[in-house]
Amino acid sequence: MNFIKKANILHLLLVIVVASSCKNEAKDISKTEIKDADLPKNVLPKMKPLTNEPKLTASYIAEKQRKIDSFYNKNWPNNSMNGAFLVAKNGQIIYEKYEGYANLRDKTPITSTTPIHIASVTKVLTATAVLKLINAKRIGLDQKVTDFLKEFPYPDVTVRMLLSHRSGMRSYAYFTDRDKNVWDRHNTLTNLDILTIMGTKNIALEQRTGTRFAYCNTNYAMLALIIEKVTKLSYREAMNQIIFKPLGMKNTFVLDFDNDKKKVAPSYKANKVEIGIDYLDKVYGDKNIYSTPRDLLKFDRARNSPSFLEPELLAQVYTGHSNERKGTKNYGLGIRMVNWETGKNFYFHNGWWHGFTSSYITLKDENVTIIALSNKFNRSTYAVRKLSVLFGDYPFKVADE
Repeated sequence: MNFIKKANILHLLLVIVVASSCKNEAKDISKTEIKDADLPKNVLPKMKPLTNEPKLTASYIAEKQRKIDSFYNKNWPNNSMNGAFLVAKNGQIIYEKYEGYANLRDKTPITSTTPIHIASVTKVLTATAVLKLINAKRIGLDQKVTDFLKEFPYPDVTVRMLLSHRSGMRSYAYFTDRDKNVWDRHNTLTNLDILTIMGTKNIALEQRTGTRFAYCNTNYAMLALIIEKVTKLSYREAMNQIIFKPLGMKNTFVLDFDNDKKKVAPSYKANKVEIGIDYLDKVYGDKNIYSTPRDLLKFDRARNSPSFLEPELLAQVYTGHSNERKGTKNYGLGIRMVNWETGKNFYFHNGWWHGFTSSYITLKDENVTIIALSNKFNRSTYAVRKLSVLFGDYPFKVADE
């Protein structure tokens, strides 16, 4: 009898301890409506090997460094990049370079920890947050947008269509710029403003929903609102909880426009003239994430790890969703791609906003990551794709020619 009483007491104590532990662990999350299942698990924030990745030899690194350095000097002669650049294989950084100034006025140098606006590479991160919520059964990939955003006026558009740019919507930059009755450009535009305008100003579709691919920033502005609706958090905080903090991306953030617009690195024209802020600079989801190459390497490692998304969902991410016209260029779920008849695939996303240019390349077959970010306009940022030929059979012009 005493043994049974002791067992019951021990069991009760164990329940109390476990419950207390779970309560403490979940305290911050429960307030925000995000469950543990929404958050990444085992996503390699310290860039440990994804599988049985061999350590790169000194001779391999030296050979690649020589060729990449030759490319760098030809692509950005006379230290003209004014940005940040990184190439890594198996999570090991082979080459990185930081040059120029985050702010030309006070000569603040760009370093490995300097956040730079990544422009439309933001879409890859926004898509990934949505995919994590899909993975956690909080969002359906083929669920109607109207299930989340009641004002949304296009009833046939789904989450998948937003991710793959097949909604048929017009760009908010166009319909808010051309008619003062739609929007007064003296006022800063927000994501909610875009939704309200589309719902009340009879903004027609550019083409019928689901009929063809048309790259459009409005898609990702709406995805950001869906993230907010589902998580009951601001987009900024949701991205922190779902992506940045779990992956150890300490120098990555969504711009707090009202408080920090004058504190972040500005952008410049090619002639180094600073580009000012305009009425579109508060919209997020399609842009407005600041990051570094090292943080984006952590992100890339996590995104391609086998435990980050369910295999079936990850396969859809890298499947072309725009096959109505024969060609090699395509778009998946938040990622651009080139699919050659040989079976070789190239996955990437570029960005351009004001003077910011960015390029994110993930060579899945070779486990290579290439990232270039600049805050001074230069199309050479996009030429980093040529470095792919140093690692695999990609039909681009040889990088160091």
